[in-house]
Amino acid sequence: MSETDPPPAAAATTPGLLRSSLLVSSMTMLSRVLGLLRDVVIAAVVGASANADAFFVAFKIPNFLRRLFAEGAFAQAFVPVLADYKAQGSLAAVKALVDRVAGVLAGTLLLVTSVAILAAPLVTAVFAPGFVGDPVKFALTAEMIRITFPYLLLISMTGFCGAILNSYGRFAVPALTPIFLNLSLITAATVAAPWFEEPVFALAWGVLLAGVVQLLFQLPFLYRLELVPRPLWDTRDPGVRRILTLMVPALFGVSVSQINLLLDTVLASFLPTGSVSWLYYSDRLMELPLGVFGVAIATVILPSLAAHRAGARMQDFSLTLDWAVRSVLLIAVPAAVALLLLAEPILVTLFQYGEFRPDDVAMAAMSLRAYSLGLAAFMLIKVLAPGFYARQDTLTPVKIGITAMVANMVLNVAFVLPLMHYFNAGHVGLALATSVAACLNAGLLWRGLRRDQVYRFQPGWGRYSGRLLAATGGMAAAVLWLAPATEVWLGWSVQQRAGRIALVCAAGALAYLLLHALLGTRLRDLRTPPRAPIA
Repeated sequence: MSETDPPPAAAATTPGLLRSSLLVSSMTMLSRVLGLLRDVVIAAVVGASANADAFFVAFKIPNFLRRLFAEGAFAQAFVPVLADYKAQGSLAAVKALVDRVAGVLAGTLLLVTSVAILAAPLVTAVFAPGFVGDPVKFALTAEMIRITFPYLLLISMTGFCGAILNSYGRFAVPALTPIFLNLSLITAATVAAPWFEEPVFALAWGVLLAGVVQLLFQLPFLYRLELVPRPLWDTRDPGVRRILTLMVPALFGVSVSQINLLLDTVLASFLPTGSVSWLYYSDRLMELPLGVFGVAIATVILPSLAAHRAGARMQDFSLTLDWAVRSVLLIAVPAAVALLLLAEPILVTLFQYGEFRPDDVAMAAMSLRAYSLGLAAFMLIKVLAPGFYARQDTLTPVKIGITAMVANMVLNVAFVLPLMHYFNAGHVGLALATSVAACLNAGLLWRGLRRDQVYRFQPGWGRYSGRLLAATGGMAAAVLWLAPATEVWLGWSVQQRAGRIALVCAAGALAYLLLHALLGTRLRDLRTPPRAPIA
């Protein structure tokens, strides 16, 4: 990389968005498959026990903050500013920005991590207040927080490095990085756990090791760009101040769905033992399509949107947003229907071994169905939010986030109490409230982009919607025809379960794709829209 490289705007837009999205999706798919294997192993080792609840809380707290610093508000604030520096054409200016941002980010996270480790019991009481009445579970959670919390610093710096690589079109490396977390936890559960008196401590140490490996993995690729950060603490730097100005409100606005999920954990700590684990396993299954497609498309379009905004190409900006919305709906709608119809079979096939019992399957299936109702909204949030942050508008998403947050808290009370009273399934109310709040959030983001006239529907939405609904209906029919009752799945061996779920999923996917093809959908319809004509 040198100062004579092509202009940044061209660099950001030369690879087709579809090709880049498929690259990120394929890398992410590999990571998510390993993630499912990881959860299968964890379920077999610790199930949905009190110790499992303790580990999931200890892991979820730094993981939640990681999504704010590494994937959420920080990336949404950093990438547009980095795009502006790239547009100036000076590698030295970009390098100076990277060094100072690295210094401020690392210094802040080091302070946060140190405080959390010293105050681990207080952190436990804040994020899992329901554990206070169980001294053993409370102490176990606090001890594991001390082990897992440094992961926040390590993985946030990894996310910082990944944001730089994404801005230079190196999408594969950041998408591949999460694989190391899954490999680390699988190794911890299968190899290290027997050496610990309490197996969940092996998982906690596996999280910490993964953070180290993930950060080291990205550094050689930054070296090739001559952008390996040398942290400098300089809060007066104009670029740093711009990022901080954008990031502070974005911390809330872009991460509302994650805050809602964390609130679910807080409230679930008051519910019967296993509630935290049931929500975790169902959320993980929902995260598969969300992470593979929603996050992948959002990752790819943010640098492109930022480049369009920097170049005052607002018609291209709108075309890119419309392409992203259509692309995520093409996956989100059938995926949500499939999770609704196959909740028990999927959970039985993946998790119902060892310590994970049939009643755990039943409880996790209910929350999985509740989460699936909001899957399309979760994915739309991922691609609509960059429409604001690429324009450095942080105020509007904050207002929308506050509205969705309040709605989620009200709905938690409205849903949890009756479901707990009548069905002993209060955790389902938490999942349902989160999904409804996500729908509200996505709807308000869409309305805001339309109001600002930066997103306009492109021709063909009527045909697209008809094909989507018809193909999804055909997929649902195929799935219902081939999937037997839950009791049959419970009586089958591992091989029988795996074979039938593979058959059902393949038949559903084939029916979906064939109907799309018969109705006229072509690969060219999924490609990045042509550039708007120059007036």
